[in-house]
Amino acid sequence: MADRTIRNMEEFAAVSGISRPTISKYFHDPDSVRPSTRERIETAIERYDYRPNLYAMNQNRKLTKNVGIVVPLLTDPYFAEIARKLEQHCIEAGYHPTLFSSHGDPVHEVEALNTLRAIKPAGVLLAPLGRASDRPALERFCADVPTLLFDSNVDELGLAFVGSDNMQFTSHITDYLCRTGEPPCFFEMKRPTNPNAHRRRQSYLNAMAQFGHEPHVISIEGDGWDFEEIGRLGGHTAFAEGQFASNTILCSNDRLAIGLLTACYENGVSVGRGEGCRVRVAGQDNHPHSRYTCPPLTTISHNYDAVSKRAADTLFAAINGTVPSWSSTRLEGRLILRDSA
Repeated sequence: MADRTIRNMEEFAAVSGISRPTISKYFHDPDSVRPSTRERIETAIERYDYRPNLYAMNQNRKLTKNVGIVVPLLTDPYFAEIARKLEQHCIEAGYHPTLFSSHGDPVHEVEALNTLRAIKPAGVLLAPLGRASDRPALERFCADVPTLLFDSNVDELGLAFVGSDNMQFTSHITDYLCRTGEPPCFFEMKRPTNPNAHRRRQSYLNAMAQFGHEPHVISIEGDGWDFEEIGRLGGHTAFAEGQFASNTILCSNDRLAIGLLTACYENGVSVGRGEGCRVRVAGQDNHPHSRYTCPPLTTISHNYDAVSKRAADTLFAAINGTVPSWSSTRLEGRLILRDSA
C-alpha cells in the first residue's frame, strides 16, 4: 500500500494514469469499462487504498450550491443564534443556506429533510431532535446527502458530530457554585425536550459526588419548548413545597432559569450574591437574553463561533471530497459570572 493519501477522484486519476471520466464510470458500474481498464483501476485502488466520496457520486454537485440548516426550533434563541452563524459561514463560502425548523416534532423533522432532498443540497447541517428523531429516516437521509450533525448527537450518523461538551458545562459551573457558596440543587424538567439535558443532569450528579456533596434534583412538570413558563410554574411549586434544599439553584438551561427568576420575583425572593439576597440562581447556555435578566444571569456559555465554524468547515470539506472517518468534536464552555450567582 502506498504511503500517499488520495483525497479525491482527481488525485486518484492522476496517480493511476486513467482519465477522470473513466474512473467515475467505473465507480458507477464496474462492468461499464473494459476488463483491462477495470483491472488497472482495481490495482490502483488496492495500492492507494482509495475510497471515493460516495456523496459526490450520488448527486451532481455542480447543479446546486444549496446548504440546508435544520434546527429543532428557530424561535429558541440558542438555535436562532447558532443558525445565524452557520448561515454566515455558508454565505462566506459561496453557498446558499436555507433554514428549516422541525418545531420539536419528529414528523416535521422528516418533512424538512424530504423538502431538502427536492432542492438537491450540496450538504446539510442538522441539529436533530435526538431520542425523539425517526432514526431510520435519519439514516436514509445521511446515507444519501452529506450531513453534519451538531448540538445533539445520534450515535454515529452523518459525516461527524460537532457540539458543546455538556458534561464539562455542568461540572465546571457546579464546581464554581460549590466553591463560592452552598452547593447547588439542580432544577430541571422531568421530561426534558432537549436530549442534552440528560448529560447535564448526569454531570451534576457526578460533580457533586466528586466534590463530596449530596445532590438534590428538582424535576418539574411540563412538556414542549415553552421553557420559561415551565420554569416559572415549576419554581412556584418548588417554593410552595419547600423543595429547594439549598439557597443555590443550578438550572438545566438558561430558559428555565429565566422562568425561575420570574417565580422568585413573584414570591418576593431576592436573587443575587449581595447582602440580603435569599438565593443564587445560575443557568447554562449563555442564552442571548441572559445578560438582560434582573439580576443578570450567571451561566456557562457555548462557544458559538467555534462550534459553528468547525461544523461548517467539516461539511464544506466533505462536499469538496475530503471525507475522514466519523469523529465527535465537543467544545468546552466558558463561565460567565453575573449578579445572579
